[in-house]
Amino acid sequence: QVQLVESGGGLVQAGGSLRLSCAASGRTFSRSAMGWFRQAPGKEREFVAAISWTGGSTYYADSVKGRFGISRDNAKNTVYLQMNSLKPEDTAVYYCAADRRWPLAVVPIGTLDSWGQGTQVTVSS
Repeated sequence: QVQLVESGGGLVQAGGSLRLSCAASGRTFSRSAMGWFRQAPGKEREFVAAISWTGGSTYYADSVKGRFGISRDNAKNTVYLQMNSLKPEDTAVYYCAADRRWPLAVVPIGTLDSWGQGTQVTVSS
């Protein structure tokens, strides 16, 4: 199993940018698909972006396509989420997740192998 720790959240004005990081430990990181999910107050957790274990394939939710970019550095056991042109509706707790299955976007959220503790992103208008 992979242990995950997110960082990089914070408060930003609409139109601004943030980069989230997810540091992983565990031998299977390089063979795990990685994803970012988010949960806003009163809403269900939703898929944001995912990247395959090689980094060769990525997938995005329609709501973030063209604004967010996911990447990974297997040498550093880290996955990133670059968030640009942020909107108030992007406000949520962002979670990193790992799983051996792909594509991650169609894996039932409740069955994903590993989760981080989350990092808060707040976008002010």
